[in-house]
Amino acid sequence: MSVLDALQVTLADEHAALYTYGVLGARTSQATSPALFDAMTAGYRRHRARRDQLRLMVRDVGGDPVAAEAAYDLDGTLLRPPQLERAAADLEAGSVEVLLALVARSSGSVREWALTEATWSAVWQLQLGGAAETWPGAPELDRP
Repeated sequence: MSVLDALQVTLADEHAALYTYGVLGARTSQATSPALFDAMTAGYRRHRARRDQLRLMVRDVGGDPVAAEAAYDLDGTLLRPPQLERAAADLEAGSVEVLLALVARSSGSVREWALTEATWSAVWQLQLGGAAETWPGAPELDRP
């Protein structure tokens, strides 16, 4: 897989993340769960900035950025705050895996950026109540 291919995969993942955070945020009440609402908003903003940066990176290496899907399949039972937090934490765990795949296939500034973003998602996953992992984004390394 080329750097361009890895960037496109990461960009496609960011499109899905933005869609998901939009749905999660719409199911969060700013009045009754302000901390959760703020967390969803912060996650959405970070992923939007990430998506925008990835579009530029794809163009920088001569590609045409992959477009977002019209819709993504989500669990319709995500209605209570703990379910929303868990969904966001799971989303961040998936982002770490995709970003670390980009780290493995890139170098220089692209690699540095992807590692910074993977670290952010791993920490954000913890702040959303996710479990700490020895090797975030690489569960195969935890197996004996």
